[in-house]
Amino acid sequence: MSSTAILAGPPRIALVGNPNCGKTALFNALTGARQKVANYPGVTVERKVGEFLSPAGARVQIIDLPGTYSLRARSPDEEVTRDVVLGRFEHETPPDVMVCVADATNLRLHLRLVLELRKLGRPIILALNMMDVAEARGCRVDAGALSAALGVPVVPTVAIRRHGVRGLLDQIDRTVALASGSSAALSGVAPCGWSEPTASDLRAYHREVEDVLAAALRDAGRPSLATRRIDAALLHPAIGLPFLFLVLFLMFQAVFAWAAWPMDMIDAGLTWFQGTVGAALPDGLLKSLVTDGIIAGVGSVLIFLPQILVLFFFILILESTGYMARAAFLLDRLMGGVGLHGRAFIPLLSSFACAVPGIMAARTIENRTDRLATIMIAPLMTCSARLPVYTLIIAAFVPNRTMLGGLVGLQGLVMFTLYAAGILSALAVAFVLKRTVFKGAREPLLMELPSYRLPSARDVLLGLFERARIFLARAGTVIFAIMILLWFLGTFPAAPDGATGPAIDYSFAGMLGHALAPLLAPIGFTWQIAIALVPGMAAREVAVAALGTVYALSETGDALSGSLASVLAADWSLPTALSLLAWFIFAPQCVSTLSVVKRETNSWFWMLAMVAYMTLLAYGAAFVTFRVASALLGG
Repeated sequence: MSSTAILAGPPRIALVGNPNCGKTALFNALTGARQKVANYPGVTVERKVGEFLSPAGARVQIIDLPGTYSLRARSPDEEVTRDVVLGRFEHETPPDVMVCVADATNLRLHLRLVLELRKLGRPIILALNMMDVAEARGCRVDAGALSAALGVPVVPTVAIRRHGVRGLLDQIDRTVALASGSSAALSGVAPCGWSEPTASDLRAYHREVEDVLAAALRDAGRPSLATRRIDAALLHPAIGLPFLFLVLFLMFQAVFAWAAWPMDMIDAGLTWFQGTVGAALPDGLLKSLVTDGIIAGVGSVLIFLPQILVLFFFILILESTGYMARAAFLLDRLMGGVGLHGRAFIPLLSSFACAVPGIMAARTIENRTDRLATIMIAPLMTCSARLPVYTLIIAAFVPNRTMLGGLVGLQGLVMFTLYAAGILSALAVAFVLKRTVFKGAREPLLMELPSYRLPSARDVLLGLFERARIFLARAGTVIFAIMILLWFLGTFPAAPDGATGPAIDYSFAGMLGHALAPLLAPIGFTWQIAIALVPGMAAREVAVAALGTVYALSETGDALSGSLASVLAADWSLPTALSLLAWFIFAPQCVSTLSVVKRETNSWFWMLAMVAYMTLLAYGAAFVTFRVASALLGG
């Protein structure tokens, strides 16, 4: 293949680097909102791809590869990075240029990867990131000497500053221009200059790293005094865990407190829109479809977008400040008590957002049994898709009042309790699994604790924008389609002449709900809940949309002009509401999660095992909750 053929498309740049080197911040600085997330062919590892215009006006495609310490891949994430730079993916050419990102404050750790990449014989640029932090610590790196020692261009960068990547952009133009004249560099032929290093090669790498540092590092600087002082407090045995739990508690309080006003605004807007559209359309099937099916269904989910964004805001802050790694360190002993690896904390915390990326994050755990155990319990973490269900029921049955002098909201406290129940259940399941199915010695936690840094407002906003985009796209596609189908099933066939009761009773959906009702009656579920649980398998939040549509099509539909929560408060007993909350703590997973489990484990067995054990837990917990609540509170 000629170089001209390759350059018919934009040059492809790969960002490679160790974890916590600021690679994602650099990717955001280069691409802004011009990025998208997909999966690599045949695997569930995410690929972030973006584009930018270089100073010379060239359109450049850039790929943010998973972090790795070496091309000696020891986890699925690292395998993807290795295979991309080696050109092992079928139908995908190797990157034309590699930008290796290194933390300037910790060159000794990062140079080993640079030396491995250099052996591939492809154009490389070394981006010395976080130079501002390095200089503040008195660390002086001679970029020219480092470039001479390595034989590659070296560019200092500060990804979080507005003009902190200008030098890198200029160097990309120069490197691409040079590479375009070399058909060998851009031939699309997988490089052959790398092989798994032996023990003697590893020692040679170590000596070469020391030689490079001796030539280029003028002053190693001093460790961050602020980081050491903060860690002295936050990693203290008596302070660390209580502080972490306080952070998590405040996070769940904020999910209610901060999101209340925008949720009210969205609710009022949707109510106005539904009334306006309803008044403009003549009575008939079209009006019912639009108002009762689409607006009532999709709108019931859209209202929870502010809460999901608040939750993700905290997760992004914890990640960008460097506290996430400390949380894993603090919980290592606690998780070790049930047999989990300390690295399991990050996949489990990611599962609070969504079980899909949480399960995929388990790839960083090298031991297979530890990885499987983490995958099997990750869905027990309360994902953001459960949040609309929890919020709806809490709003309907828990008074909106404060405790402890107004410091703690009762609704937020109930939400925190539900999240805590999911965590404790996951630990209990892990305890059983690690002593039965996944027996084996527990490996120690070895991880780098990055320096604390102030979060980048741009990176946080981009993360929230991406989450909002995904949520709205899901509402506009999956939920939209399911609501139309559910409206159809809830409308047809029409009730016969002279029939009594809601028309939905005679529809396909009503027949299904009433057929499932005897099976769910022991746990207090109504036939409306039975209908909602079926589409809820596609996505958890669809259960809320389904309830909105079902009640809009029933005799109580007029009450939806107020709120769905008020309808449920009037139609359900408190034991039923508590039973449904218990069900959703353990509820069988959505189709997306189950498909990822199958792909990550490469086995139908583990996927089916997850469905079985979570269904049994959900039914058992709901049964006990409903019976105890009925005995204490009355049905």
